[in-house]
Amino acid sequence: METAQQHDPTGVWQGVWIAIPAYQEAATIRALAQEALAQSPNVIVVDDGSTDGTAEQLSGLPVTLLVHAHNRGKEASLRTAFTHALAQHAACVIAMDGDGQHDPADAPLLLAAWRRNPRRIVIGSRLHDRSQFPLARWRANRFACFWISWAAGHPIADSQSGFRAYPAEVMRLALGPKVRGSRFTFESEVLIEAARHGHSTLALAIPGRYPANARRSHFRPVWDITKIVLMVGGRLLRSGMAPVGLWRSLQPATVLPGRKAAGVSAIGAAAHVLPARDTSLQ
Repeated sequence: METAQQHDPTGVWQGVWIAIPAYQEAATIRALAQEALAQSPNVIVVDDGSTDGTAEQLSGLPVTLLVHAHNRGKEASLRTAFTHALAQHAACVIAMDGDGQHDPADAPLLLAAWRRNPRRIVIGSRLHDRSQFPLARWRANRFACFWISWAAGHPIADSQSGFRAYPAEVMRLALGPKVRGSRFTFESEVLIEAARHGHSTLALAIPGRYPANARRSHFRPVWDITKIVLMVGGRLLRSGMAPVGLWRSLQPATVLPGRKAAGVSAIGAAAHVLPARDTSLQ
């Protein structure tokens, strides 16, 4: 297998890690880790108390494997990855899910967008790819986007995507006392808290990818979205309902075209597509 060291002589991944939270991902984790290693020499996998042999599937691969003794949820896995990466003086972490929904080949595009906009959280946005997105999850995600965008004070194209480039400053905020959310609520609360400190989001269009051998999603559309909305509602009440934030959040979200730029036109009126070189949102 060709490694990232062989095709990255300029050191573009210096100080940047790919982090993969994994729980019961034995069917997909090895291939995903190999694809990630083909992009970057710095790959963290957090095995969140799996009992299906997830960790054993990584045998012989040059990844940093961090293991929780028991299942603690995605929030805890991201905290573990952020803590390790910051201890290694990381400037950025690109997080992706362990079930194969995110293609590591898109990670260099997120990295390039982050380097042009280093204060932004760059999110791989899937909601434009509606034909490949399960309908119930698409509707739940659009509902969550409305609330989280309101609380964050700017339009967020895909608030539930776990494929994100996190700057070091945002990781420190995520590990701080103001972000108390657990499991899936955590990722939404990070976006809101980061926005309070001037770290807005920038979206990059990515295709939806649902491998046939992937396990069933841990995300529960009704229950998890309800928890997210309750968290957002509490923050909005404490901020006086943020009327200016609501107005700003209703503007079109900016989405950069990804590798399949021809499909980006399907994003429609909910997003404004900019050329890949755009830097106007810094």
